[in-house]
Amino acid sequence: MSEKEFVKRAGFALMATLAVHHKEDDEKFIKLLDTIERESCDNRKMVKKAVNWALRQIGKRNLKLNRIVVKKIEKIDNLNCKSSNWIAKDGLRELNNEKLLKKLKEKEKN
Repeated sequence: MSEKEFVKRAGFALMATLAVHHKEDDEKFIKLLDTIERESCDNRKMVKKAVNWALRQIGKRNLKLNRIVVKKIEKIDNLNCKSSNWIAKDGLRELNNEKLLKKLKEKEKN
């Protein structure tokens, strides 16, 4: 992955956009989680926000991915760098939200 701030941001923004708009299978998104974890210690504001965005959007696709992403967030939080702790805190707040979980459970039933 490029070290240029906006190139890196664009990659994560693309991940987030794909998670929202494309009917890819879960495995493609699971493969992206290691890259997200690896880059979560990048403290540049635009990068950490895009990393966070990609992580949250993948976790909102369905209940299975939500559970996998929440486990990945725990690993990210254990990296103990400022940006990874911020990403983990924000990601857990959104992905453990009762309304979201209810919506994902309803979606799974249909």
